Amino acid sequence: MQEPIWPLCLTRLENDLPIQQFNTWIRPLQAIEKEAGLTLLAPNRYVRDTVERDYLGHIAGLANNFRHRDIAISIDIGSDHPPRGPDKTTATPRPVPFKGRLNPAFTFVSHVAGKSNQLARAAAQQVGENPGRAYNPLFIYGGVGLGKTHLMQAAGNAVVERAADARVVYVHSERFVADMVKALQHNEINNFKRYYRSLDVLLIDDIQFFAGKS
Repeated sequence: MQEPIWPLCLTRLENDLPIQQFNTWIRPLQAIEKEAGLTLLAPNRYVRDTVERDYLGHIAGLANNFRHRDIAISIDIGSDHPPRGPDKTTATPRPVPFKGRLNPAFTFVSHVAGKSNQLARAAAQQVGENPGRAYNPLFIYGGVGLGKTHLMQAAGNAVVERAADARVVYVHSERFVADMVKALQHNEINNFKRYYRSLDVLLIDDIQFFAGKS
């Protein structure tokens, strides 16, 4: 039985590409391998279009070298992991959502995508799909009114959508500092640390407020 070629391609691509490009465009891909060829599955249209335009030729070259012949390679949108249906034998109560100050209106569906925010959007989507593994931490930089808050909260809402019991908190940097000062004043800094360390995802807005503070 032949060794799967996609893991081999991944190893080479990780060595060949800058880590940011690899994590943004290549790592999210899933692969379905058949005798006739290789089908790559992208999580969304932006990843699919970018991989098809910029990386598919390189991937095809690697795959052909590993197989010592030309094989058909295509890319589509989808997942190789079908959603699990409800368990009819047991009724598990839905976890109570953790109150983390997220605005439910800020989602990737409501976000206006464009060339200027394509990379930031793709990275934020990866955080939403793979919290703690993809882009940890993720820093989103841009001018005023360009949707940074929307993107970071969309990532948080995506995490909660996948796991309703996830502890995701959105906080403005001023509020974070004020809470820390209050904890110091009341000799509760250990509780402050324990709370933030217990979170699955922490979203801090306007972190430039931290500049110059010690």
